[in-house]
Amino acid sequence: MSIEPSTIDSSMTQKTRKPLVSQIGVVLGVIVVLLLAGLIIWGVLALANNFAPQIEAIRDILIIALALESCLFGVALVLLLVMVIRLVNMLEFEIKPILEKTNETVGMVRGTTTFVSENVVKPVTKANSYMVATRRAMKALFGDPRKNLPD
Repeated sequence: MSIEPSTIDSSMTQKTRKPLVSQIGVVLGVIVVLLLAGLIIWGVLALANNFAPQIEAIRDILIIALALESCLFGVALVLLLVMVIRLVNMLEFEIKPILEKTNETVGMVRGTTTFVSENVVKPVTKANSYMVATRRAMKALFGDPRKNLPD
């Protein structure tokens, strides 16, 4: 039981794909996000007018946290660089020699296969064909004439 490609194409074009999110949902989501952003900005400005010293302290704490985070990312970047260097060294000094030895081995196997094919298989096949031909000739000459018909 096989399905023809024309059947598959026509069934795919007949189905209409529904969008995952409706346009009204997208518009409402954008409006909600803009309202929340406006409320956050208004709240920060209101707090800055009423509680300036506390906001400055929070700002200083966030600047320190940002500096510590950038230091952490610097350490992570150095570790990543060390790992990449180790990977390159492993590829160059461990995997490359293995691939070269494998390539040598494949070349030797190819040479051995060629040698065996030319010096063993061809002579054996030729001798076997001569034996079959000799056996058929002997059977044709000295065998029962009724059995000489091809199989």
